[in-house]
Amino acid sequence: MDITFLGHSSFKIRGKNGIVVCDPFSSKIGFPFPKVSADIVTISHHHFDHFAVDQVSGTARIDKPYVIDAPGEYELLDIAVSVHPSFHDAENGALRGKNNISVIRIEGIAIAHLGDLGHILSDSDINSLGAIDILMVPVGGEYTIGSKQAVEIAEAIEPSVIIPMHYRTDKHSSEFALLATVDGFLKEMGKTGIVPAEKLSLTAGSLPAEMEVVVLK
Repeated sequence: MDITFLGHSSFKIRGKNGIVVCDPFSSKIGFPFPKVSADIVTISHHHFDHFAVDQVSGTARIDKPYVIDAPGEYELLDIAVSVHPSFHDAENGALRGKNNISVIRIEGIAIAHLGDLGHILSDSDINSLGAIDILMVPVGGEYTIGSKQAVEIAEAIEPSVIIPMHYRTDKHSSEFALLATVDGFLKEMGKTGIVPAEKLSLTAGSLPAEMEVVVLK
C-alpha cells in the first residue's frame, strides 16, 4: 500500500485492488491539482479546497470514481470506508459547518483522514474510529485545529504513523496566509529535522513499533 501527498489535505492511497483519493482541491488554493485517477474519492466537507471531485478521473475498473461525502459505512474493491461526523470548528459547526472523518481500511491497514477537524475529539469519538494505524491530521490552525491540539489528538489515538496536512507552504495563495507551516507541529512533537519523503509504502506487517511522524512532499 502506497500513500502519496497531492498537496493541502489531499492524498492518494494505492492498494492492490483499488485507489482512494482524499479531499481533492481546486487550483484556487494557489497551485493546480495533479492529474490523478481513483476508484473512490472521500470528501471531508464541501469547501473548494477539499471538494474538487471533477479533478479526479476514473480507472480501468471504474469509469467514474465513487464519491463518499456523508457519514456511513461503505465497501468497494475490498476497501472499507467508515465516515464519522465531526465539526469544522469548536462551536458545533456554527462557524464553518460539519466535517467528515474518514477511516479507510485497506490491506489490513486503517488510515484515518481527519479532514478539517476544528475541535478536540472526545473519548467516545476516538473509540468510534477503532484502532488507527495511520493518522492524517490538520496542523495549520486558523481554520482547523492547530499543532498543540493535533499532538493531543495523535497521542490519544496512538497511531503507528502520523502524517501532517493542511499547513501553509510557499505555493499556497494569500488566502491561506494565516495557516501555520508544518514546523510548529514538528517542534511540538519533538521531531524537527525530518526530511520529506516522496511517498510512504507500508504493509500491515511493516508498521513501525513506535509512533513515527512522516512528512510527505
